Amino acid sequence: MTRSWILPVRLVLCGSALAAVLTFTGSHATAAALLLMFLVLAGVHSPLVFPRPVTALEAQRRSAADGRPVVLWRPGCTYCIRLRVRLGRSARQVHWVDIWRDPAGAAAARAANQGNETVPTVIVAGRPHTNPDPAWVRAQLSPPV
Repeated sequence: MTRSWILPVRLVLCGSALAAVLTFTGSHATAAALLLMFLVLAGVHSPLVFPRPVTALEAQRRSAADGRPVVLWRPGCTYCIRLRVRLGRSARQVHWVDIWRDPAGAAAARAANQGNETVPTVIVAGRPHTNPDPAWVRAQLSPPV
């Protein structure tokens, strides 16, 4: 759990240190702007941006019941953030598995990607798709017509 917070905490600490230095040199507006930028970056790279993750086993069970995709992701991954942002409100319909919190999720990512933990890996109907287009993922959420 702490591993997913390393990058956001580092961003806050670096931003705070930089803002402190700029404040002492008299650049108060620049310090405030940079601190705000670092806080936003920390928030975007934190696990808070994503819906509550479930275990790989629970996600597989739920996906079998409702047919929704399972997304294997990890905090700090820019491609995962891109997918989450582009899905918008639809992201809550997907089952999210944080591979840093769930060893079975990490194993599923490695199994789908020749031993690499490449994310996001989207599993639809048992078939993995590595870093798919967000529009394609959104299309998998709509019921077939």
